Amino acid sequence: MVEGWSKDEHYILFDTREAVVASTRYSIERWLPGFAVLGLKGWEDLLVRNIDGQVFSVPCVPLVPEHLVLSSSLPQAGTLAVDARCAGQIKWYTKPLVFGGSPTEPSNIRWVSHEEHGQLVAWWNELYSQLKAQSAIGA
Repeated sequence: MVEGWSKDEHYILFDTREAVVASTRYSIERWLPGFAVLGLKGWEDLLVRNIDGQVFSVPCVPLVPEHLVLSSSLPQAGTLAVDARCAGQIKWYTKPLVFGGSPTEPSNIRWVSHEEHGQLVAWWNELYSQLKAQSAIGA
């Protein structure tokens, strides 16, 4: 795994083995069938690749196809400026933005491990899916 800054954006890039583990951790096949996790862009987006090799960014929550954005390129691992202050951690919004959480409110921000991030992403996406299904039923 390589972590660091490219311009004003923080990236976490997984090697091949880590990408397989991350894809499982984020339950990517459940939310985006045919995609694999490559890493994270910023603190809110996963970097994913489809079976055709195209790379996209998508919010961690909600992990839905309609939010996929084609990425023109990824930074080269050797070009990332390492920042020891956030190594091994991911900034997480306690209440995700799609649920009305604030990206600037200090009480809504905490630092989590990669494992915990995967659990949180899976849990919030499950909640999002349930709420979306309930609203479709009531529509």
